[in-house]
Amino acid sequence: MSIISFQEIIDSVEKLSLDDQDYLFELIKKRRIEKRRLEIAANAKATLESLKKGTAKKGSVDDLIADLWDDKDDENSLG
Repeated sequence: MSIISFQEIIDSVEKLSLDDQDYLFELIKKRRIEKRRLEIAANAKATLESLKKGTAKKGSVDDLIADLWDDKDDENSLG
């Protein structure tokens, strides 16, 4: 398998007609959107499973902020 450099990709795209470049950009945009949708769906499914199992954390926004600060403090103490 050969690896193409980023610059080689740019050069190849620039050789395309403007219509083909537009089509390529739209295709990439649509694929990125679909990939993100699949990630969101997977996260939602995992969250629902956690809720069913009772392992999901619940609380207020203040609880979330406190939990995030606790995680940050834990990371700092590892150093």
